[in-house]
Amino acid sequence: MPEARVLVVDDEEFERETLGEMLRREGYEVEEAADGLEALEKLKRSMFHVVVADIKMPRMDGMELLREIIRRGMETKVILITGYADLRDAVEAMSMGAFYYLEKPVKDEQLKGLVRRAVEHVELSRENVALRQRLEVGDRFFRLVGRSERMREVYRLIEAVAPSNATVLILGESGTGKDLVARAIHEASPRRNAPFVKVNCGAIPETLLESELFGHVKGAFTTAIRDRVGKFEYADGGTVFLDEIDALPGHLQVKLLRVLQDQEFERVGDNRTIKVDVRIIAASNKDLEEMVAKGEFREDLFYRLNVIQIKLPPLRERKEDIPLLVDHFLRKYNELNGKRIKGVTREAMRLLEEYDWPGNVRELENVIERAVVLETGDYITPESLRLPMGGGIRTPESPEEVVTLREAVQRAEREAILRALRAANWRRSKAARLLGINRVTLYNKMRRYGITEEEPR
Repeated sequence: MPEARVLVVDDEEFERETLGEMLRREGYEVEEAADGLEALEKLKRSMFHVVVADIKMPRMDGMELLREIIRRGMETKVILITGYADLRDAVEAMSMGAFYYLEKPVKDEQLKGLVRRAVEHVELSRENVALRQRLEVGDRFFRLVGRSERMREVYRLIEAVAPSNATVLILGESGTGKDLVARAIHEASPRRNAPFVKVNCGAIPETLLESELFGHVKGAFTTAIRDRVGKFEYADGGTVFLDEIDALPGHLQVKLLRVLQDQEFERVGDNRTIKVDVRIIAASNKDLEEMVAKGEFREDLFYRLNVIQIKLPPLRERKEDIPLLVDHFLRKYNELNGKRIKGVTREAMRLLEEYDWPGNVRELENVIERAVVLETGDYITPESLRLPMGGGIRTPESPEEVVTLREAVQRAEREAILRALRAANWRRSKAARLLGINRVTLYNKMRRYGITEEEPR
């Protein structure tokens, strides 16, 4: 991050110079102004991350300066200081958008902490604005989000195959977005104004699946009290997306093969042949070639489905897309929940990018939705993410999370540190005493576990 800039505004020269020198020692680039008007002129000429301003000043006081900064939409945070404590002024300042309101005499450590957090807020806002600008210039393809080379290859295949009637087989782990690819192909095709019908072959009982796909006539079985139109008939002119095609039982694989070859079928219990014009897109998270080799899936059906194959990468193989996906889901769940969370802290983003995402994009979406609901501040923090430690390890035998004893101890230690910090109102010296460790050790453990200081109370 480039050197942060702070503007100190006070009509008392000694106070102004004392604050300025203290902040320069912290590594900030500091300029000074004697009143609000002089400060406003400096703000017009260059950008400052933070303005530290006294309230009582001639010509233009601190409250008027704050109003002008807000009115002009300047990208800076304002910390107001007063020697005349007035609760009404404090309430008004905070409601107008001041970052904080301090009473004299100012404690150096408190002001340093506030300036540091104010600078972080400005930088986070800039990063999120830049991210949104990148999203608006081609990082999305229909509902798909990503600009990694792996995803750009997927986009190229979608564009190439969409205008045709070719059958498409989409392969990828659960949660990678196979249904979104299928819908993108449909929406980019000449069939876009006809129905797009999705059927999850693994979610429908085998006894009902044939009727669901092909329909039935009255009396075909005990509960068939009227004729029913199946998915293929309903989708005539459009697209049928068969998700989890690997779950299709053998006798229905034969019937589907006929639809692919001749575009015709019969309803259950009926001898009349129905002709349809449908495009079939299938998807699976299994290795269909291996299933063919084991005799679990028809070879001729596999080759009919596998005319064009699109393989979606797992999220762990395209981690450069995580910031884009996070921004997308943040907007979505802000709107759905009536929240106004501005973005994600650097530490939280680091954790998101380091996690292996066994549940892929679907898991990331669930994590961001939960974080938006739980977060009470302006930015999502590591605490509101609640990611499992250990990188999301899973075993093939069990979908449950597996952690080592060391990881379990780390979780317990992290939770103990958080409880102590909250009990100490985030005063780290006091928290260290409560934990029976020194402050340096506490700082190191906070960095290790991604614990960031909460907003000042």
